[in-house]
Amino acid sequence: MDLYSFLFATAAAHVGFAVFVAGHAAFTDEDAGNWPYITLVLGLAGVAGYFFYDELSDSGNI
Repeated sequence: MDLYSFLFATAAAHVGFAVFVAGHAAFTDEDAGNWPYITLVLGLAGVAGYFFYDELSDSGNI
């Protein structure tokens, strides 16, 4: 795989993950905090952090 193709695909995936996190937070009326920015930098690790690392809200929803 060409280096530029790999970097482009990685950047596109990170942007897509960040948009997903921000969209999910808006759709569920949750505060996304800094997770979209963290996801933009770390990719899938940021998505996992958004869903599993953040404390649960009072309603019990993630």
